[in-house]
Amino acid sequence: MGGDQQDPGTLAPASTSEPDADSAKTEPDKDAPAAKKKKSFGRELLTIVVAAAILTLLAKAFIIQVYRIPSASMENTLEVGDRVLVNKVVYHFRGIARGDVVVFSGQDSWGPDAPPPSSNPVVRAFDDVLSGLGLHSDQTYYIKRVIGLPGDHVACCTDGKVTVNGVPLTEDQYLFPGNPPSAFKFSEVVPTGHLWVMGDHRSDSDDSRYHSSDPGGGAIPENQVVGRAFLIIWPPSQLRDLPIPTTFQQAALHAGAAGAGVLQGGQAALAAAPVAGAAGIIAAPVLLLRRRRRR
Repeated sequence: MGGDQQDPGTLAPASTSEPDADSAKTEPDKDAPAAKKKKSFGRELLTIVVAAAILTLLAKAFIIQVYRIPSASMENTLEVGDRVLVNKVVYHFRGIARGDVVVFSGQDSWGPDAPPPSSNPVVRAFDDVLSGLGLHSDQTYYIKRVIGLPGDHVACCTDGKVTVNGVPLTEDQYLFPGNPPSAFKFSEVVPTGHLWVMGDHRSDSDDSRYHSSDPGGGAIPENQVVGRAFLIIWPPSQLRDLPIPTTFQQAALHAGAAGAGVLQGGQAALAAAPVAGAAGIIAAPVLLLRRRRRR
């Protein structure tokens, strides 16, 4: 019965002795497991590659994205050509804080606004998918430091310093060496749902001070913030995190101990979210390989 299941060519010689017949049976069995292992390895390798690609796209769309710094407006904190990681989920866990370095769209504020969507429903749907995955965008993005939150009175200059609600900021920690806090005076109350943002290189930054005629009076909409830049990853010589400067942790800037607690809690949430996202992307292929080795 076993002979009927083998290839007819293998068992064709009728006069083959018993040992030879056994040998003929075992020869294909030696090759079959090796072929199956090769096919299995190929399938699993493809699975790993596809899974890694999908996880990377999902991470880019919803968790972390890399941005390249195009101008000198944030020097010396960020140099031209630096690559920064932007946490896109942190503000689901805490509010935007003064001192955060944020990436935001110029939509509904500084412009240019994105063109209207295509009238072709197929093209529009395709663009929506690519935009959702972070692979395409008609938006113009900026990166600046948050100085004032909704309702804050931001002004300059008192004793040569920017003030927030009358509290002076000591900006030596991040301000470009030799730059004054501002080359001209201003006094603005940040509208509801908006943020007052400025570059660290004040003499080379087109920021909220210069957009008083735009919607929001120079302040940018909170809902256009993509996320918080939290780590410089390139070049290696610039590798470091981007913490909130100590001047923004002054008790006078927050509503007592509760306000300070919210700020500290928010920083903890920020640290946890990107690490978990990045770890998941890196760990997935490793876990798949380990699983294969166990099998």
